[in-house]
Amino acid sequence: MSQPDPRIDAYIAKAAPFAQPILEHLRALVHAACPQVEEAIKWGTPSFVYRGKLMCSMAAFKQHATFGFWQGANIVGAQQSADSDAMGQFGRLSKIGDLPGKRELTRLVKQAMALIEAGVTRPASKRAQPKPPVELPADLAAALALKKHAKAKATYEAFPPSQRRDYVEWIEGAKREDTRKARVAQAVEWMAEGKGRNWKYMAK
Repeated sequence: MSQPDPRIDAYIAKAAPFAQPILEHLRALVHAACPQVEEAIKWGTPSFVYRGKLMCSMAAFKQHATFGFWQGANIVGAQQSADSDAMGQFGRLSKIGDLPGKRELTRLVKQAMALIEAGVTRPASKRAQPKPPVELPADLAAALALKKHAKAKATYEAFPPSQRRDYVEWIEGAKREDTRKARVAQAVEWMAEGKGRNWKYMAK
């Protein structure tokens, strides 16, 4: 068994109690199926690397966990990958029983290994038309213009388009005026701390 990454130990320890056994189960199964696998943290989530190539990864959120193969479309099929309602190919996991059985998961890991050994690459995704630049809502613009919110404004301006859009769409999605005001205030507070909209879901 390869050396465990202490960052993954810490990630699992911080996960919600329901998610910990799921993550431990997946970690043990991947190591058993692929003794040469190496652990890493990629994009803030526990990942498993084989022969220098990302093979699969797992993650935990407040109410569900996820697991997926980097070459999911080549392993479980493009339709299952597209139909999953969460990251990965197995949907929202709330218990170990939500996953395929040990034998099936082991088979899928072996398949992922074989693809890497054969030099197969992930199919190129069909890129959608680029989204237009995000337009800053008037109420958020007014809040960021205040001198006391200079740090928040600097953070927003340093964000890539995707992170700006995360905040704007969250605010625009409010159905009530008081909800919208609360979201603007929360957004400014988080940005003053240098945080993106989805900071809670990123591993520390």
